[in-house]
Amino acid sequence: MSGRPRRWAGAIWAVPVVLLVGCGTSLPPTAPPDHHAAPRAVVPPTGPVAEPAPDPAGPRPVPAPLSPDDPVALTVPAIDVRTGPLLALGLDPRGALEVPPDAGTAGWFTLGPTPGATGPSVIAGHVDYRGVPGVFNRLDNLVPGDEVSVTRADGTTAVFSTYSVESYPKDQFPSDRVYGNTASPELRLITCGGAFDPATGHYRDNVVAYARVVREP
Repeated sequence: MSGRPRRWAGAIWAVPVVLLVGCGTSLPPTAPPDHHAAPRAVVPPTGPVAEPAPDPAGPRPVPAPLSPDDPVALTVPAIDVRTGPLLALGLDPRGALEVPPDAGTAGWFTLGPTPGATGPSVIAGHVDYRGVPGVFNRLDNLVPGDEVSVTRADGTTAVFSTYSVESYPKDQFPSDRVYGNTASPELRLITCGGAFDPATGHYRDNVVAYARVVREP
């Protein structure tokens, strides 16, 4: 773990963070990566526990949180996502989240909790990249009840159930809702979305899928 940013610990964020998820289609093959297509979302260092939407399947027991361990693979059957290994995404010198270097790779935010531990873990990926459909190209097709599985380095798998998928203009990104503390393990999948602005080379919105843990083998 040497060289990685300090991980989230306990029930509050250790540092304020700016999230950046770059997605663009207008770049030619030789152009540098687009690193400017996401919300500038400041993570609150403290705050109340966020209350998730009611589970469409009805109340069910919440599994005990797992101890922290790195995620290594992500599976979302409803949108044909099977990807791994997951990159470790830290912060760049500007304090922004690093982004995956290609369309098909997703990464997890190492300053947040690991999937299965208490709190909102974050996995980010492109909707597309240099004209290639990204790993989260169909993220906005998820519906409540769709499962998301995250395999961890210790061999355990945290299974989450989607409860909401929302799109936000980038200047209205709800940092408190996305990054706010949660009483149990949750997951956020984040990408770009909405209309593509050819003048800027950026998407105008961000798509966030919210999920809660439902079981661990």
